[in-house]
Amino acid sequence: MDLRNVAIIAHVDHGKTTLVDELLKQSGAFRENQAVAERAMDSNDLERERGITILAKATSVEWKDTRINIVDTPGHADFGGEVERILSMVDGVVLLVDAAEGPMPQTKFVTSKALALGLRPIVVLNKVDKPDAEPDRALDECFDLFAALGANDDQLDFPHMYASGRSGWADHELSGPRKNLDALFSLIVDHVPAPKQVRKADDDFRMLATTLSSDPFLGRILTGRVESGKLKVGATLQALSRMGQKIEQFRVSRIQAFRGLAYQDIEEARAGDIVTIAGMQKATVSDTLCALAVDEPLEALPIDPPTITVTFGINDSPLAGRDGKKVQSRVIRDRLMKEAESNIAIKIAETPGGEAFEVSGRGELQMGVLIENMRREGFELSISRPQVIMRDGENGREEPIEEVTIDVDDDYSGAVIEKLTGQRKGELVEMKPAGTGKTRIVAHVPARGLIGYQGEFLTDTRGTGVMNRVFHGWAPYAGKIEGRRAGVLISMESGESVAFALWNLEDRGKMFIGAQEKVYGGMIIGEHSRENDLEVNPLKGKKLTNVRASGTDDAVRLTTPTTLSLEEAIAYINDDELVEVTPNAIRLRKRYLDPTDRKRMAKAS
Repeated sequence: MDLRNVAIIAHVDHGKTTLVDELLKQSGAFRENQAVAERAMDSNDLERERGITILAKATSVEWKDTRINIVDTPGHADFGGEVERILSMVDGVVLLVDAAEGPMPQTKFVTSKALALGLRPIVVLNKVDKPDAEPDRALDECFDLFAALGANDDQLDFPHMYASGRSGWADHELSGPRKNLDALFSLIVDHVPAPKQVRKADDDFRMLATTLSSDPFLGRILTGRVESGKLKVGATLQALSRMGQKIEQFRVSRIQAFRGLAYQDIEEARAGDIVTIAGMQKATVSDTLCALAVDEPLEALPIDPPTITVTFGINDSPLAGRDGKKVQSRVIRDRLMKEAESNIAIKIAETPGGEAFEVSGRGELQMGVLIENMRREGFELSISRPQVIMRDGENGREEPIEEVTIDVDDDYSGAVIEKLTGQRKGELVEMKPAGTGKTRIVAHVPARGLIGYQGEFLTDTRGTGVMNRVFHGWAPYAGKIEGRRAGVLISMESGESVAFALWNLEDRGKMFIGAQEKVYGGMIIGEHSRENDLEVNPLKGKKLTNVRASGTDDAVRLTTPTTLSLEEAIAYINDDELVEVTPNAIRLRKRYLDPTDRKRMAKAS
């Protein structure tokens, strides 16, 4: 049977996962009456809740006499470590572009990686049945993007199709019959080359491990594409590091490959197959699994460096240990080390005291997903404000710069430009119309200027703006950037909040808590209307007397408190504050709970 390995790449929400669902259905990967969840490839809870793909996943369909291995990749640059590894497993890419929005920043990020590897893309203009779709403009923008990214002549001569993933059709012509996805299947088979068998099939076995996972019965399992040779269950292999050092020797206990949405055991893997191997104890991502006679590892792609770091510490608040079962630093350390093994875009370093860990990664979203996963597993953590990682360059200290692309109503473009270029030291690159009444703004902004900007941006644009960002490069340090301007309201007592006390405090600012919530001294319960922090008492009840006045004893009506999501909370805090994360609560607090300690540390700094 012929074989094709292809990745589907696209910007967030351009329809990758929905299109893969249709490919699975129309290839007969599951029965007509089989119960399959919508967006079958987004299998974990967080992916379903957020409507995004976080982990790259493989599936396999059979079309006529060809097996097509399809990999669904994340669209966010925060999960770029997944994308970079996955592209080394495939021989072609299907680039999905929303016919209304055109190529977007994350499209650019993933496409640049694919073009650098020499892959020839197929462009599918999706959602052409939307009322505001402009497929011809989107196609021209794709060509301009490829040219700007340095594509060669072969890559610029790309085939394209028009499609609607949700309706389940793709066609070479916009006015075609719109029946099914047969034309797309045929184009993948004709355009994507068969796997290059780097060496002959009877050569020594070699495979580069690209993703790591674990199974309660099989233990460690590594997935990758077989570069040469054959492998049978029971064979003895060795694992070589990127530097060529031998890590371990092991016996292959099981070989599995994707068939539809499920793994199936197979007896033999051949060059070109994407397979999963079990039996190793230590081997990890980027290692080469090979026959004992091989002494040179396969080349692994370099990974873009992390740009932000967040400190994960134990939860030492007065409410620690009430929600979660996993609270010790040793347990947190083991979980973070396990994460760093499977996600090579993350780096872990211990702080001098050993009580906290510095976790470096690509962005706030990636960190938010890791913290949310740990929280659901029963961990309690205290999280610091994200810090940008600097480096020493030719021109002194350099910081990461992000390319921000914003689509916003014309009325709000002035406020957005003022915030980005004035307060956050950004540089305006481009400004152009983007449909009726809309403006597209492209700016290069220091990454530290964007920490915490998302909430402000949504307020400035009345929730109508769309912002996308991607790592652009390094530039000399741009100077101090103002952080949050408002102070906070800090509880001076421990206990349960009282409605009457909160009602009296509403003049002081907006609240983050409601009545009858547990609070402690040093916990942040709201945002002050002025620039300084203010200590308040949310437990102070009404003094009861036997004097009654008409109209003053009505029920207290509280304004609904502002609830911050995990990412919003992490971006909101200042350097002297922490986010307390437990399975059931997200609380803001001062780093030092005692007011005397706070004053002393403020003086020292």
